Amino acid sequence: MRIRILTIAAASVLALGAAACTQAEQKKAEVNAEAAGDKAADVAAQTGEVVESGAMKAAQAVESGAGKVADKLEDNQAQAAAEGRPGAVDPATDTRVPAKN
Repeated sequence: MRIRILTIAAASVLALGAAACTQAEQKKAEVNAEAAGDKAADVAAQTGEVVESGAMKAAQAVESGAGKVADKLEDNQAQAAAEGRPGAVDPATDTRVPAKN
């Protein structure tokens, strides 16, 4: 009977030790997971900034290109209106050259 009680006590001590170890491992895993989550959030924020800056540069390029195209089209319309070509719009007056009938 004593041996059985000692065996149960020893098993209980081993189980408690294993549980304590498991809790310590769980705590360490939680700390590591939190650190990984923080790192992932930092990387995501940095990636967002890189994407946003790229979009900004692209928008600036489009804006610049569109301005150049608008200037060229305005020059073409001014010349066409000055020549009296029907359908052209004089940019200075915003009036359309009437069609010839």
